[in-house]
Amino acid sequence: MNTFGLIIGILTLFIIGLGFVCVIYGERYFSYLWWPYVIILGVIIIGVSLFTEKDLLSALVGALGASFVWGATELKAQAVRSELGWFKYHDRKIPAPLEKLIRKMLKPKI
Repeated sequence: MNTFGLIIGILTLFIIGLGFVCVIYGERYFSYLWWPYVIILGVIIIGVSLFTEKDLLSALVGALGASFVWGATELKAQAVRSELGWFKYHDRKIPAPLEKLIRKMLKPKI
C-alpha cells in the first residue's frame, strides 16, 4: 500500500489552510504592500524544494512556497475585505520597505 499521495494531500490541505490564516493576519498587521516580499519568499522556498532530496519533504516545501506565492496575490483582496468590515482592521500597520516604489508597481493577479 502506497500512502505517499494521501500524506501529501492531507499535509498540503493543512498548508493551504495555514495560508488563509497567514493572509488574514499578514494584511492586518503588515498591509498588502508587502506582496513583493511574500512572492520573493515563496520563490525562494520553491527553489529550496528543488534541492531537497527526500520526495515527501520536497513536495511539502514546494506546496509551502506555492502557498506563499498565492498568498501574495490575495493580500490586496484581503485589504478590500478588511475595509468592507468582513475582517478586523488594524490602523497601525508596519510599513513596507520601498513602499512608494511598490505603490507604482502592478499588483499580481491570478
